[in-house]
Amino acid sequence: MLPSTTDWRQPSRLDAQAKRDFVSLDPLLQASPAIQIHAVAAMAAFALGLSQFALIKGTTRHRIAGWTWVALMVVVSVTAFFIHEIRLWGPWSPIHLLAIFTLAMLPMAVLHARRHRVPDHKRAMVSIFLGALIIAGVFTFLPGRIMHAIVFGS
Repeated sequence: MLPSTTDWRQPSRLDAQAKRDFVSLDPLLQASPAIQIHAVAAMAAFALGLSQFALIKGTTRHRIAGWTWVALMVVVSVTAFFIHEIRLWGPWSPIHLLAIFTLAMLPMAVLHARRHRVPDHKRAMVSIFLGALIIAGVFTFLPGRIMHAIVFGS
């Protein structure tokens, strides 16, 4: 045994505090598969969406990134229906209304692009990005939510 007053096998309070100060993916890794898929798709869609704002519009690269973003947003929206952490109306919450909005707006936004209605396409895509990723994303950082636990500790 080590000549110490503390048991070296037990983490000290300082170690526990240091662990809380760092970002930990443990809350996400312990969540349901629907939440894990939802979170990864949302983070990828957020990063890709930001890059879309910087890309030259109308290019093949923009179109490929756009279709990838649409697919990610479909995954984000569909997986939202399997998440029932906030229950305002039975198993549903305002977030589920946002998922319905996203699933309805995505085909309209793509249709606007295909018909070369660029201002309408831009307005729809920016609205989806702001509503489904920014506004909904802010709520994931409220205390008691998984993203809050990841970033700020539990």
